[in-house]
Amino acid sequence: MKLKDQIAIITGGGRGMGRSHSLLLASEGAIVVPVDINGPNAHAVAEEVRQAGGKAESYELDITKGPDVRRVVKEVGEKYGKIDILVNNAGYDEVKIFSESDEEHWDWMIDLNYKGHLHVTHAALPYLKAAGNAKIVYISSDAARVGSTGEAVYAGCKAALMAFAKTLAREEARNGIRVNVICPGLTETPQFLANLADEKKGKIMRSVQKWIPLKRFGKPEEIAKAVLFFVSDDSSFITGQVLSVSGGLTMV
Repeated sequence: MKLKDQIAIITGGGRGMGRSHSLLLASEGAIVVPVDINGPNAHAVAEEVRQAGGKAESYELDITKGPDVRRVVKEVGEKYGKIDILVNNAGYDEVKIFSESDEEHWDWMIDLNYKGHLHVTHAALPYLKAAGNAKIVYISSDAARVGSTGEAVYAGCKAALMAFAKTLAREEARNGIRVNVICPGLTETPQFLANLADEKKGKIMRSVQKWIPLKRFGKPEEIAKAVLFFVSDDSSFITGQVLSVSGGLTMV
């Protein structure tokens, strides 16, 4: 097993890509801690892991609430004495043309898709340093690399996350912490499928599919495999990098 007894916190771990990350890392021996604003979803994923023979515990957590983040991360860190892996996966997008958006929308998107990850990372760093060989992965988006109609603020947040991760990789290398970024393309998460079913949003998404060289949308399990690569020793000499998992939609 590649991750035997390593402690892994996965934000947004209650469904979609977060669920897939949790299941795959647990299958490689990690003790996974899915956290999610939807507590029942997080608990269900943890139970799914346990039913499969793995180890997991879970928490209801809104990553935009700094005090709550610090409380949960401290509880996990002090229980195990370290955190080996942090997968910053939580996020949400509402497809909306920028000219039709407002400041309330901007603030909400920034708090969740950028600032929330700062809360989690800052709280976890002391315990990641204690691990001695810790790994952080941020789930950004290919929208951050090339732009995407209807995702202006979301793409901006995800681009900020990439710059933050690269800087953090430089700062924390001396502490043995590796930091990398994954940029999924259009991936069949529950949120994505709901948008696909919407007439207006679905039209935009289907228009993109014809430009994907592999001619299909991604699956959460395929993103999870990239996460496993970055949190295992298979990538022991890789830090500060950005990997697109998008069927070739972007090649930058």
